[in-house]
Amino acid sequence: MCLLVVAYRVHPELPLIVAGNRDEFHGRPASEADWWTDRPDILGGRDLEAGGTWLGVHRSGRIATVTNYRDADRPSGQFVSRGGLVTGFLESNEDPFDYVDAIDGDRYAGFNLLGFAGGRLVYRSNRGAGSRELRPGIYAVANATLDTPWLKVERVKVAIDKLVRDDAVSVSALLDMLGDRTRAPVESGQEAYADLPAERLQALSAPFVVMPEYGTRCSTAVLIDGKGRLSFAERRFDSAGQRTGQSDYAVTIAR
Repeated sequence: MCLLVVAYRVHPELPLIVAGNRDEFHGRPASEADWWTDRPDILGGRDLEAGGTWLGVHRSGRIATVTNYRDADRPSGQFVSRGGLVTGFLESNEDPFDYVDAIDGDRYAGFNLLGFAGGRLVYRSNRGAGSRELRPGIYAVANATLDTPWLKVERVKVAIDKLVRDDAVSVSALLDMLGDRTRAPVESGQEAYADLPAERLQALSAPFVVMPEYGTRCSTAVLIDGKGRLSFAERRFDSAGQRTGQSDYAVTIAR
């Protein structure tokens, strides 16, 4: 499970605010956020098994991130890696909506893709939600479609709204917000996970997930201001949920 929250054109000085947790098996290899050596205009962490990323930015100011949609059946090996959706969006010069709308959703297991380019935010899912350009507002997604009202989704939307209203937005504040380990009662668990044991279901209900074999591997925050400056931070964790490192970057968006 992963979690993403976006505040789009709701802060007078920050047109885009992005914060997300990457939840994954601790044994799956990944590299920490950095500029990619083979694609030097892309900044982000990298999945070393499939080669893509869950969240990345481009020097041009394009930003993309993806979450999985949890299907009852295990994904087939015939599907293309969903991390490539992010890389493809970042490297494209296409209109953002045209790009996401042209994706052949049948090639992928269930996904939610959010992309930002040219001052516009777009969304695409291959699980019934389709493609759309988003209006200014606060949005969040976990492993159902956009704004499905799971408790963790609602919690981060309320939390980021408070940061905006208090004029307290910073990458540190966003990363701290993502560290919320409050679990939902078992009876309020998401239907998509109803096949799981109650203890595991409850662990997954928290915004920040801690389990021995699976959990929140990193938290990422991205800010774009009105002067074309981008701030990026990634905070990493071990299987016990202990912080192991942080990377911070300041980027001037290429015009």
